[in-house]
Amino acid sequence: MKKLICLSLIMTSAFGQSLRADEGMWLLNLINTLNIDTMNSMGLKLSADDIYSINEGSLKDAVVMLGNFCTAEVVSEDGLLFTNHHCGFDAIQSHSTVEHNYLEDGFWAMNRSDELPNPDLTVTFLRRIEDVTGLIMGRVDESMSEERRTRIIETISDSITSASKGGSELEATVESLYGGNNYYLFVYETYKDVRLVGAPPSSIGKFGYDTDNWVWPRHTGDFSIFRIYSDPEGKPAEYSEDNVPLKPLHCFPISLKGYNDDDFAMVLGYPGSTDRYMTSAEVNELIDITNPIRVQVRELRQEILLEDMLADEEVFIKYADKYSNSSNYWKYSIGQNEGLDDLNVPEEKERQEKEFLSWIGQDEARQQKYGNALHLIERAVEQRAPFEWAIQYAYESFFTASEIIAFAYESYILYATLMTNPGDQEMLDSVVTELQELGDKFYKDYNLDTDMKVTPAVMRLYYENVPSEWHPSFYSSIKTDSPDGFEKYTDKMFRKSLFSSKESFDAFLADPKASSLEKDPAFRVSMMVLNTYSDLYNILENFDAGYEKGHRLYVEGLLEMNENGISYPDANFTMRLTYGTVSDYDPRDAVHYDYFTTLTGVMEKEDSANFEFAVPERLKELYDNKDYGIYGVDGTMPVCFITNNDITGGNSGSPVIDGEGNLIGLAFDGNWEAMSGDVIYEEELQRCICVDIRYVLFIIDKYAGASHLVKEMKLVQ
Repeated sequence: MKKLICLSLIMTSAFGQSLRADEGMWLLNLINTLNIDTMNSMGLKLSADDIYSINEGSLKDAVVMLGNFCTAEVVSEDGLLFTNHHCGFDAIQSHSTVEHNYLEDGFWAMNRSDELPNPDLTVTFLRRIEDVTGLIMGRVDESMSEERRTRIIETISDSITSASKGGSELEATVESLYGGNNYYLFVYETYKDVRLVGAPPSSIGKFGYDTDNWVWPRHTGDFSIFRIYSDPEGKPAEYSEDNVPLKPLHCFPISLKGYNDDDFAMVLGYPGSTDRYMTSAEVNELIDITNPIRVQVRELRQEILLEDMLADEEVFIKYADKYSNSSNYWKYSIGQNEGLDDLNVPEEKERQEKEFLSWIGQDEARQQKYGNALHLIERAVEQRAPFEWAIQYAYESFFTASEIIAFAYESYILYATLMTNPGDQEMLDSVVTELQELGDKFYKDYNLDTDMKVTPAVMRLYYENVPSEWHPSFYSSIKTDSPDGFEKYTDKMFRKSLFSSKESFDAFLADPKASSLEKDPAFRVSMMVLNTYSDLYNILENFDAGYEKGHRLYVEGLLEMNENGISYPDANFTMRLTYGTVSDYDPRDAVHYDYFTTLTGVMEKEDSANFEFAVPERLKELYDNKDYGIYGVDGTMPVCFITNNDITGGNSGSPVIDGEGNLIGLAFDGNWEAMSGDVIYEEELQRCICVDIRYVLFIIDKYAGASHLVKEMKLVQ
């Protein structure tokens, strides 16, 4: 038990070095033990209980997980939420039409009856965190196989989560941290009635689009506004006209005082995933397999999408969110590979591994326990490489790029039901209803002509880059040596498939038959792809046990090697706090980047011939007149700023908070020079890009005339 306590509380550096204060994504329930003194010395005026408390309202109670992809924060006592524009993009797009193009024009609810419901959007509050490492690790030992160890941990975790909910509507999950060496219980409450309240036009909310994405200096008003509704008792409820705005346990006051260089700043949110304990072998796998394939397939698809989008407004609306989601991690993958190379990350990882091997070589017991850890990881990575190559191409090409193949695959459950339980009408009706709902969403944002261009292109790309042994069997029917062989094959598939239109799909669901799917060319292709993908997946599973054991032992060894240091677990989409300062930086020789940007930079970037840098006339008018209201500073309008807070994907929309607990901005991006940050923190270069809360309020109030929303908030001047 003593060892378990040490592993829970002795947070050690993944790299065998002492950490800077601004590095780390910290668990809230450990702040009082690990971080609060440092944070107070940097300028924090709050206590640990002000940040995380399970008995009183605290900062954590104003921060929510938005869907399962972003963070948002409560900014009024009537449940008003701020998040990023790109986090709300899907909701904004879903309500947009050619007649009411909220992507282009923006949307502002001038009263609460105008707020728009979003059936699939949820917000989740964290209620408490509990260390359950002792309950789990006391039941496993090194003599067990990884499979048995996993089964035991899953069984205990299920028991813990069931007991923690106590019959309530709360949700609970036990999460593995530190490579499976620690376990924490997280208890949540989810609200399902979330309504769109406001969003600037994309010319503000996505100003700079792909060109500026992941790049500083930035001039993007990346925000959108929602409201949480509950039943009259304040409990979670499905959408109803009887629901009322949620009264939160805490909401953020909003500071108009701004910030200066080196001012304290912290971020609370839900960082999605980091891999700071990666070995050099895993980093090289990223560089050589994962990122290049993602870049290649997505770039091909995006070129086709963008051409069609720019030619037709209706297509632009349909594909805006798809294109944005694809291009975000397309560019991220390009930047990550550049960063890993420029910062010599594989070499740094090798240095760390040599240090680890030297340490374990100094003690026979260490050698016995940890001596095989790196070998297990390296062997798994080396042996899985050809299968990772093929499965990455299969996923990107057929389950991401080709829409008809990916959607046809969704009918597999219906096919299985028709084949195995044809007489179970209740089950059949349930499956058909679910598929009908999927179809309604799919066809709303589907353009057949665009997919007919993408599908043959990615089929050809897969054929040319993946060994023939992993070609799905439909390739034998394609005249691959013909210049238009892929186009002719897919043209026939589209013409004969029931998935090509909503009308034919709905007609099928009205009288579903297994034979109809068996004859459908798109469904047959999806099943051939599935067979290939499943074969690859099953092979890759053979390497999991060795890798997982090696990773767990490597991380445990690092914890023991650096037992006098402090560190943090990798991000895993649980709430974390990061702290640091507002900070400028020098990205390269003779180049200095200031810590904030202004509206002047928007006007300097304006290019009316390029949709990425179009500026609304109303914004230009406000700029020309210097009509900034209470939000401007000495005749300028702040737009964005940077801090050295440690963030990653999932932190989008997170509150950026000053030392007094006031909201000063919304985090929305990382910077190009430190795109390797998910693998290794670069202390001199890594920055968190934020939209200034004063610019947010300026757009709401002066640009949109939605001052009633600002009146809900508590402003601190």
